[in-house]
Amino acid sequence: MLESAASEAATPPVQSPRQLFESSGVKSVLAQLDAELVGLAPVKSRIHDIAALLLVDRLRAQQGFDSQPPSLHMCFTGNPGTGKTTVALRMAEVLKQLGYVRKGHLVAVTRDDLVGQFIGHTAPKTREVLKKAMGGVLFIDEAYYLYRPENERDYGQEAIEILLQVMENQREDIVVILAGYKDRMQTFFGSNPGMASRIAHHIDFPDYTEPELLRISELMLQKLHYRFDPGAAAAFARYIALRRAQPHFANARSIRNALDRIRLRHATRLFDSDAPLQPEQLVTLEAADVLASRVFDSPTPDDSDARNPA
Repeated sequence: MLESAASEAATPPVQSPRQLFESSGVKSVLAQLDAELVGLAPVKSRIHDIAALLLVDRLRAQQGFDSQPPSLHMCFTGNPGTGKTTVALRMAEVLKQLGYVRKGHLVAVTRDDLVGQFIGHTAPKTREVLKKAMGGVLFIDEAYYLYRPENERDYGQEAIEILLQVMENQREDIVVILAGYKDRMQTFFGSNPGMASRIAHHIDFPDYTEPELLRISELMLQKLHYRFDPGAAAAFARYIALRRAQPHFANARSIRNALDRIRLRHATRLFDSDAPLQPEQLVTLEAADVLASRVFDSPTPDDSDARNPA
């Protein structure tokens, strides 16, 4: 009788999905993701779905059901500047909160971090990166560059083979996220069926709309303690419409670069003033700071201008 009572007291209470969601810290991580990224509703929905799968898997384990940990390797596709790295970082935190990785850190790399330039160089480089990523998430940007069939002396295939082994044999201690343009990733998977079979979750990141890009610019400026005056806000909305139509547009990344140049012109304008500057002047960007961009002079510049429009 006493043993039965002691056993019941030692048994942890059964949690509901909502209770586990609250207590695990996953709710705060997903809330932070919602606050950090404008739009991306399909992406956020998929991340919530994956979190729900992991939460239920934890509850099943608490109830004594035997199950293999779900495959968590992922592929993020989309154009540059759509939030893939930020989502990967928050995904690592979710996995840590639910006990699927030990550390919850993110190691972001490209081909150059994995592939060597001579015989015997690739394996040590790849294994060193994997060692750093163990217990967390390895994020490989522009992953399709790992495979270069046109070059017989390329060592990318060696890195892929090592990755495949680790993704299969140590999947309980590392999650690999491949990222890049959708069409190129499809070609990569077509040439590497072993890699394709190990990716459980494919998430496509859409381009931002013009209103979303304007909201992103406002959030970026708030963090820097700047703001647009009404004229500047209207001018920047026009800037976004023109810039999106040009080559090499990189979504939020291009917005950040444009704001840097606007702040530069703002600083130059204030520098010419002989009078003491008021706080309002130091934080307010005006239409002239935006309209000085070359984008307004040439809506369809050649590629060289589009790489760094002012």
